Amino acid sequence: MRPRLLDLFCGAGGCAVGYHRAGFDVVGVDIAPQPNYPYEFHQADALDPPVFYDEFDAIHASPPCQAFSIATMFHGRDETHVDLVDPVRRLLAASGLPWVIENVPGAPIRADVKLCGEMFGLGVHRHRHFETDGFFVMQPPHSRHHLKGAATNTETREGYARGVYGHLSDRAGASEAMGIGWMTSAELAQAVPPAYTEHIGGYLLSAITAQVSA
Repeated sequence: MRPRLLDLFCGAGGCAVGYHRAGFDVVGVDIAPQPNYPYEFHQADALDPPVFYDEFDAIHASPPCQAFSIATMFHGRDETHVDLVDPVRRLLAASGLPWVIENVPGAPIRADVKLCGEMFGLGVHRHRHFETDGFFVMQPPHSRHHLKGAATNTETREGYARGVYGHLSDRAGASEAMGIGWMTSAELAQAVPPAYTEHIGGYLLSAITAQVSA
């Protein structure tokens, strides 16, 4: 039987697919409808999910990151964006399960693991930080970028990373760059490449398996 992972603030399932590839059955929770989420989904408040934690082996959470995004900081922080990191961390800690919080650089989480698309041969940079608890994840080496950073989200020239944000004029190219083939342009702009959580999920699965075997 595959272990089960609860995916909070799941969006359209970028993280979920990575964990599924790593060996988990995934259940998503998000306050907004997610018609393209590829696994079992519950539309509900992620801080009060309609499930029992003892039905799961681990939890992942991707609380909204707009308050910490580069664009928000550039234009001045928008106080309408609520910081949910602290309440999410308390929720996960109280569960007694191994857990992961994902967010953008600049968010108030421990950067236990820092991941970039180039680490996995993707055509994006899409840097993301992951705070983990209850297991160890190896940090892949982050060498100098081979791809140049894209100044706009319409850059498609060879040798440039795709800027996947806002309205995408080339959804197919952005999908290929992210390793995601089932999302709309708007969903892609908010997504995490599945390769990131497939990497993390491998270590999480090993930790859970070792604990069961002990």
